[in-house]
Amino acid sequence: MNPAPLATAADRYRMMRLIREFETRALALVREGLIVGGTHPYIGQEAVAVGVCAALRSTDQLTSTHRGHGHVLAKGADPGRLLAELLGRENGLNHGRGGSMHAADFSLGILGANGMVGAGAPIAVGAAWAAARRGEDTVVAAFFGDGALNQGVLLESLNLAAIWRVPVVFVCENNGYATTLPAAAGVAGSAVGRAAAFGIPAETVDGMDVAAVAAAAERAVARARAGEGPGFVECLTYRFEGHHTVERRMKLAYRDAAELAAWRQRDPLLLDPPGQAARIDQEVAELMDKAEQFARGGAVPEVAAASRYLYADGLRARAGAGA
Repeated sequence: MNPAPLATAADRYRMMRLIREFETRALALVREGLIVGGTHPYIGQEAVAVGVCAALRSTDQLTSTHRGHGHVLAKGADPGRLLAELLGRENGLNHGRGGSMHAADFSLGILGANGMVGAGAPIAVGAAWAAARRGEDTVVAAFFGDGALNQGVLLESLNLAAIWRVPVVFVCENNGYATTLPAAAGVAGSAVGRAAAFGIPAETVDGMDVAAVAAAAERAVARARAGEGPGFVECLTYRFEGHHTVERRMKLAYRDAAELAAWRQRDPLLLDPPGQAARIDQEVAELMDKAEQFARGGAVPEVAAASRYLYADGLRARAGAGA
């Protein structure tokens, strides 16, 4: 079972609303100057993270991206500790050392967000291979954007996953743009075509529909868990904010108002699970009030301890390692 149950329409709406509210608070904190360096907002793409994580067990794992807050929350991370991490506080998920693009929580199977495009894919393949070698039925989900489709590291990961038949599900969040470059101008062929070239079952789904994403993820996860090898799901989605919060200052103009308005008509949060939306919205707002208070109250790391947690400690050499 997922640590944050996502079985029902109300559960999924609640998580999508939490992600939206979290990102809205983060944007405000960026403007306030408390989040240094800005963030990559996940607003608009909530159905992808929630739909995929709905198909995962608590023992499953994932690798994330620079736009990873939604993935981390949907897998069950505490919003207060994640927000504290963005603020660079000691009570953050990673003691304030990881920040927005490197949040991780191994206890929840969150192997880390990643600032390098496509770099989570080989980590996911390695983790899935290791789990299979240990005889576990763990499945690993690897999130990446359309901008990673031309990265060699992703293609190498697809190849190894197919050869080794590892239990990994590749999730392409195709939001139409790699920063400001339209995917249509930067990607020859298609996302699912990349997977098909390696013999990996792949499908494209509406990434604004949480139920559609969950159904596709469940199929891919079930195949992987049954030992049938990797799967690939392309989710057609859209980010309502800029690639990065710095876009507001740069005033980049690569999307027109009509395009944004059309996608907003398909907002994944335009749902009202049996009349519960208003109540859930209020509950989430109160939860985020507490989360923000927790994050703001965290201590700032001491300068003298800046390098703490950078390296593992307490490790012991395995038998034969010194031979």
